[in-house]
Amino acid sequence: MTEFAGVKLTDARVHDVQVARASFWKVRMRGVWVDRVEIDGEIQGLRVNGVDVGPLIEAELDRRHPQRALMRPTDADGFRQAWDILETLWAGTVERARALPPHLLHERVDDEWSFVETLRHLLFATDIWVGRAVLGEPRPWHPLSLPFDEMDPDPDVPWDRAARPGLDEVLALRAQRAATVRRVLDGLTPDRLAAHTEPVDGPGYPPADRYPVAECLGTVLNEEWEHRLYAERDLAVLTARS
Repeated sequence: MTEFAGVKLTDARVHDVQVARASFWKVRMRGVWVDRVEIDGEIQGLRVNGVDVGPLIEAELDRRHPQRALMRPTDADGFRQAWDILETLWAGTVERARALPPHLLHERVDDEWSFVETLRHLLFATDIWVGRAVLGEPRPWHPLSLPFDEMDPDPDVPWDRAARPGLDEVLALRAQRAATVRRVLDGLTPDRLAAHTEPVDGPGYPPADRYPVAECLGTVLNEEWEHRLYAERDLAVLTARS
């Protein structure tokens, strides 16, 4: 939780450093040497040698994963199609996970969430953006829902990091959430998609406000897409270990 502001690192040498859940903004680097650096995260306004690399990265990711562009739908049918794709992809990922010994599904790779923790976090993502924001349920979360680490702890919001539920238990909850999303998408009309949600009072996230319905549903699509890729990446490591 260290914060650096207005700091000059002239002639500094940084090596063998791991940075997780950190934010960088308004950072300027001149005359630097960068070698064997990996960056995973949301990238905006990153210029390397005068080139804004953000659009280049997005284009390359779309090229590698042709279905990725479909996760940015603009109409109701597009949202339904995107959800169909995600359900199919996740079915393959879960099948891959079932091939591993159950204890490995609770193991973290490079201090990222375990496979089960990833599924628990996606429960929370659906709870807050569909259950709470779109459907107006003040407390939609399940005790096993896992908030994102950057969220301020709230005694009224479940946050059990030590829980170790079985895969089938979490998948049953996932199926319930998927059915809720499917019901919302099946009833989605152009007017509803263009509308805003109504503020929901009570503890938790997101704060009581009006949010574009398309943005809420799009956030769920993005969470599902990105976290499945993270899960696949880590399952490959766990498979090699086993």
